[in-house]
Amino acid sequence: MWPLPVAAAIVVVADLGCTGMLHLDGLADSADGLLSHLPLEERLAVMREPTVGAFGVGAVVLVLLSRWIVLASLRPAPLLIAALWCVSRTAMAGTVERVPYARAEAGLATVFMGSRLPLLFCGVVVVLAAGVASLWSVPAGPVAVVGSLGGFGLVMAFAVKRIGGFTGDVLGAAGMIGETVGLVVAVAKWS
Repeated sequence: MWPLPVAAAIVVVADLGCTGMLHLDGLADSADGLLSHLPLEERLAVMREPTVGAFGVGAVVLVLLSRWIVLASLRPAPLLIAALWCVSRTAMAGTVERVPYARAEAGLATVFMGSRLPLLFCGVVVVLAAGVASLWSVPAGPVAVVGSLGGFGLVMAFAVKRIGGFTGDVLGAAGMIGETVGLVVAVAKWS
């Protein structure tokens, strides 16, 4: 059996591998564009560039370090991690139908538009995820799911304010931030 810090690092790396680091790239690009003090069109151009600036590096380090620390602090939590992963992906899918796309031209995220994912389906997945998370711990599991949705929602609200909607990068960033907030909430002492 590995020591907890090593096991936590393996989980973080496995998660990055499962997504091909696409969401991590979205986090870096979104941080560079959304946090900059540039006009709208320049923000979108910065997000499209393959280079990473200071905001992006800072966001990536903060999120990865937070995830590693939390995972090294939790008792084994595969049900919680699965629930948070499902909630973030469901939130991404629900977002593409309810939030405007920020770019004039198509991007990676536009292939998911028009799927008409019912709001009821999104709600059912969130409730099921909270139930699965509660198998890990009550109330920490369900509260972590709600925290994850809150983190996701704050990123999306910020993106709507800064660029008028979402991009694929913003969806990835919101998912990463939401999952991380959920993990941080879960590690809090609940008794």
